[in-house]
Amino acid sequence: METLISVIGGANVDMSATLNDAFIAADSNPGHIEVGYGGVARNIAHNLSLLGARTQLLTVFGGDLFGGLIHDYCKQQGIDVHLSDRESSLRSGIYLCLNNRSGEMIAAVADTEAIRMITPEWLAKRSGEINMSDYIVADTNISEDAIRWLMENVTAPLFIDGVSTTKAHRVVNALRKAKLPYLHTLKLNLKEALAVTEKQTYGEAAQELLDLGAAHVYITLGSEGVYCRTAAEEWSFPALPGEVVNTTGAGDAFLAGVVYAHAKQIDFPQTAQYGLMAARATLMSPKAVNPDIANILL
Repeated sequence: METLISVIGGANVDMSATLNDAFIAADSNPGHIEVGYGGVARNIAHNLSLLGARTQLLTVFGGDLFGGLIHDYCKQQGIDVHLSDRESSLRSGIYLCLNNRSGEMIAAVADTEAIRMITPEWLAKRSGEINMSDYIVADTNISEDAIRWLMENVTAPLFIDGVSTTKAHRVVNALRKAKLPYLHTLKLNLKEALAVTEKQTYGEAAQELLDLGAAHVYITLGSEGVYCRTAAEEWSFPALPGEVVNTTGAGDAFLAGVVYAHAKQIDFPQTAQYGLMAARATLMSPKAVNPDIANILL
């Protein structure tokens, strides 16, 4: 696949702790810890690269040891990072996650200080190469102003991942403030969708997001699958069966699967099936990106 996809946002070190038994608060809990490379944008870029897309990541790496490791690992995975920066004065992003013994998240902390460097001015300097892309993907680790700049200036289909209930507000605020906003696809999970719209159901939330300017809305429902909607149609698909090892990265993989399906000229809503397959592949892996995802989707 010669499709060029630009992915803009966070690149972190992931530290994922999974308990052996039930969680006991304010105590040392036995379990095992996985350390790897993550960040929503980096995970999406990695998945797309594994699936055969020509992928470039636009991020800011910290100047510490982790920053160098993440940068070099991205290159090893075939991800073009020539539009990224490395800031010596900043620490690298770290995502720290605690999972229960079934692999489901209890809580997480994300330190993404370096991503504040991705401003509208930073993006504008790269606009020519960004707009050479066939598809553009961003996460809401970047600022509201940066998201708004993308909505107002990119020429390729723009896909955005909501990341968290706190950060998802950035894309909704950007939609409200942008002049003639353009957003091809918005992917949120259920908590994010209800939080940013203040609606009671995912159907109401999806309609609000469409009214704000998103052309395609995917609301992931965990074990219940996904709800997807456009102005003309709505669909629900059940989650695919599979053993859950770790939930970290599943939502990132879902959006990568959707983008990959669009690149293959798959029509909505069948694009959601590719997202679900990619999410299942990640749920079955201890890593935030399943290195065998191509064997599962292709």
